[in-house]
Amino acid sequence: MPHAAIKAALLGGLIVYNAGSAGASPADGQAFAEANCARCHAIGREGDSPLAEAPPFRDLHTLYPIESLAEAFAEGIVTGHPDMPEFELDAQQIDDVLSYLKSLSP
Repeated sequence: MPHAAIKAALLGGLIVYNAGSAGASPADGQAFAEANCARCHAIGREGDSPLAEAPPFRDLHTLYPIESLAEAFAEGIVTGHPDMPEFELDAQQIDDVLSYLKSLSP
């Protein structure tokens, strides 16, 4: 499973995170995703991911509790496939990306 490392990190250390805080910007989160994630992931409400193993952002809520992704973003996402770069986001970027991901959930 290509995302086993993320899943293990999330299941091993769930944290409570207040996504969508007052300063969170879904638009900035979308801009981050467009600049850093769209090469592999479908980041919008439609379309396939350019890399088949990369889940569309709109489906992440079915794989992980969105709030629990904060820890993975803060500590650096490392996955089991070599195509995904390691990311460490700052607190504002985490708020923004989580806010954007929540905006994609039904």
